[in-house]
Amino acid sequence: MAYAPPSSAKPFTLNVPDKDFSEWKQLLELSKIAPETWEGSHEDGRYGVSRRWLIDAKDYWLNQYDWRAQEKHINSFPNYKIKIEDIDVHFIALFSEKKDAIPIIFMHGWPGSFIEFLPMLGLIRDKYAAKDLPYHIIVPSLPGFTLSSGGPLDRDWTPTDSARIMDKMMRELGFSKYLAQGGDVGSIVGTILVTAYDSCVGVHLNLITVPLPDGLELSTIEKESLDRATKWRATGMAYALEHSSRPSTISLVLSSNPLALLAWIGEKFVEWTDTTPSLDHILTNISLYWFTSGFPRSIYPYRVIFAPDRKPTPFISKPLGFSFFPHELFPGIKGAIEKNGNLVFYKQHEKGGHFAALEQPNELLADVEEYVKVAWKV
Repeated sequence: MAYAPPSSAKPFTLNVPDKDFSEWKQLLELSKIAPETWEGSHEDGRYGVSRRWLIDAKDYWLNQYDWRAQEKHINSFPNYKIKIEDIDVHFIALFSEKKDAIPIIFMHGWPGSFIEFLPMLGLIRDKYAAKDLPYHIIVPSLPGFTLSSGGPLDRDWTPTDSARIMDKMMRELGFSKYLAQGGDVGSIVGTILVTAYDSCVGVHLNLITVPLPDGLELSTIEKESLDRATKWRATGMAYALEHSSRPSTISLVLSSNPLALLAWIGEKFVEWTDTTPSLDHILTNISLYWFTSGFPRSIYPYRVIFAPDRKPTPFISKPLGFSFFPHELFPGIKGAIEKNGNLVFYKQHEKGGHFAALEQPNELLADVEEYVKVAWKV
């Protein structure tokens, strides 16, 4: 019998109310661009997003960008919501009709969202009919991010809580075992899933933080990637310290004005990639954060990431796959990963950065398909 999602997974259609849309436009129109400064004149990103970039992006957002068209594209994929504990979890899924289809959960990070995976989902939809699809593809909005609700107001919420919700969701969907894939926050949640839950039988990552062994020989591309990451850590980490140490302040600031959110998140899409994504994609992601008031609920992982007593990444004994993209902020070096997990698949790419699914969807999909061949045991 072909798979059918449980009745608890309700079909969902994204539709931002006209009132919210009108309010956004009015706020953006009235938002001032800061005056010219020497720092703001630099187009190379050394002092953050430039004034010229923000002027142009604001104008495009107001006068050319079509949110309703993007909303229609999102809704062209099967969207669902499901209640897990007290969290309303949103996810997109391409379910297979094959009895032996392999469940895979793909998890985004910050400041991304599920839409990072839309190009890849489009490739899968074009490549396979439901009757031939070898996988069940599940792409959630992580708890607290955009279309999923956040944690309770009477206690803290951490990636460990999000991992518990993701595992319960996969099992509620009927999958007693599954594989996970993730980058950024998704890699943290994926690592917790694969090390703490028997149902998660393997993980493929495109970001991992493990120490470099002494004396490890590096290739030219690895040296260049590490040098770039080292320079970024010296100049680009202020946002993360703000998220971790003053989350309330930055949340109140960025929730008051869409132009502020555009500058804060837009900077990351420009800086953390080797080829800047289309402005339409950047604005769709930021629009989702704005219309869902998602920013304050999304930065909870930073207090864990920057906690003084943070534990190192645990050894991953289950099948581990990794895709190396040279402009990643924390490059995964094969010789280091091998000492921290059961590495069964590793692929090095010459292009791509922090948003791998968005920047290199063909390559990431191909890697995951190759990883599945060696990681999945019936």
